[in-house]
Amino acid sequence: MGDVLAGLHAAWEFEPDSVLIRFERGIRTPKLFQALGERRIPLEAIAAVTLTPGRRGSVVLHAVPRPGADPLMEAAAGQLKEGCDPYRLVLPAQQETLAEYYADELRGRLVEDAAEESDRHLVAPPEPPRQFKAYDGRAVFDGGAVSFRWFWTGASSAKWKAGDQSYPVDELTGVEWRSPEVFEGHLRLRRREDECQSDQPAQPDQDPAAVVFGLGYGPVHESLPFAAAVLSAIRSSNGALKTRKVPEPARTGARSDPADIADRIRHLGELHQAGLVTDREFSSKKAELLAEL
Repeated sequence: MGDVLAGLHAAWEFEPDSVLIRFERGIRTPKLFQALGERRIPLEAIAAVTLTPGRRGSVVLHAVPRPGADPLMEAAAGQLKEGCDPYRLVLPAQQETLAEYYADELRGRLVEDAAEESDRHLVAPPEPPRQFKAYDGRAVFDGGAVSFRWFWTGASSAKWKAGDQSYPVDELTGVEWRSPEVFEGHLRLRRREDECQSDQPAQPDQDPAAVVFGLGYGPVHESLPFAAAVLSAIRSSNGALKTRKVPEPARTGARSDPADIADRIRHLGELHQAGLVTDREFSSKKAELLAEL
């Protein structure tokens, strides 16, 4: 095909074996789209194509993703709002005939088993490194391990007792992402050792393998691509042991990210001003953090 169909917030370029989606950058464009930039969707990753009436004199061309084919949609698990679905292209009603033509073209190119779950990711994931600021800590993914660094404000005593965490990808089995736009939003890592335990997992605010979201913390456009990148790395590892060992972040005596240290000192100062930390505790902890630089 090779033609381009431009709609609201995105343009779709139709190629023989894929659809290249380029998202616009603008004030009204969803932040998730801006963060994704562009995505190439192989036709074998599409289960179906629909064209339905939209709002305010528009039509919606929707490429329904094949189950298990896209790490982003697998991590989202149906929690994205319609306006943030990267597989929907909103067009003026005047372009309905043209949209129907491309919809028919796509339907004719879908593979026979398109509705079946894919045994591998067919759509490229967001590339690491990835990081975002949650309510109780900072999450960092470098491609080999996920690290959580706890904040004095927000982190529970259980997490402070456990200390900062680092989880190599080959020790993980999955990612649980609950949208920050709903109650109790969080990102939780599922570990192999948890599969051997019959107990219910701890609440996210008490689980050292999870970070919790809040107003302005862990927004969709940051935390969802993060979850997708980790999920893809887990799927790729397929349980194989890595030849290299990913070291845990040093707690003392090693150089740390100055921006991260400054952020933690700021949180410590907020606690001190609120009267939740004594002068002695403030001075002692601040000295510890500065020693990591």
